[in-house]
Amino acid sequence: MSNVKKEDLLLYAVTDRHWLSDETLYDQVEKALKGGATFIQLREKNLDDESFYKEAVEIQALCKKYHVPFVINDNVDIAVKINADGVHVGQSDMEALDVRAKLGSDKIIGVSAQTVEQALLAEKHGADYLGVGAVFPTGSKDDADDVSHETLKAICDAVNIPVIAIGGITYDNVTELSGTGIVGIAVISAIFGAGDIEKAARDLKIKTKQALLS
Repeated sequence: MSNVKKEDLLLYAVTDRHWLSDETLYDQVEKALKGGATFIQLREKNLDDESFYKEAVEIQALCKKYHVPFVINDNVDIAVKINADGVHVGQSDMEALDVRAKLGSDKIIGVSAQTVEQALLAEKHGADYLGVGAVFPTGSKDDADDVSHETLKAICDAVNIPVIAIGGITYDNVTELSGTGIVGIAVISAIFGAGDIEKAARDLKIKTKQALLS
């Protein structure tokens, strides 16, 4: 039994302070939540632990207010410390099995996967959902390998846990993911890089829903 509901994964927003300018991350995440983001992942690659911890506590409280699951990227220790809803780990990060041992059975664990083999192993080791990508060319991650839509579909067919697509997804190309079997999309710049974050989230959510139903 997965710890995450499929509908919570529809519009999964991953934070990135790259677009902050004169706003706080808190403000931007709140706009995304107002627009209808269904899941928030706090991703900080360059913050020191103390700043990351403080920020995580604030954003966790915000997500609680909107009744949206909140997970932390990679940093299992901070997730444990603040009692976050879970973590998301990549292939090179801590193994799902080890994460489960640290977090406990009731927390959400997401794992990035690029192949059917990786997906099956993550599921076997206790992942609650998979993030598969990059499904389109992306500028956000230097090491992102492209995943064909055939592979994405093969992964969705192979596992029993929900799969979300990630990487280069925009309002204009999300419909190309119709019929792959995903339950949602994870985006960074399509929301946080937009001039109007709330509107971008709202529009993208509607379009994604339509794409997944068709």
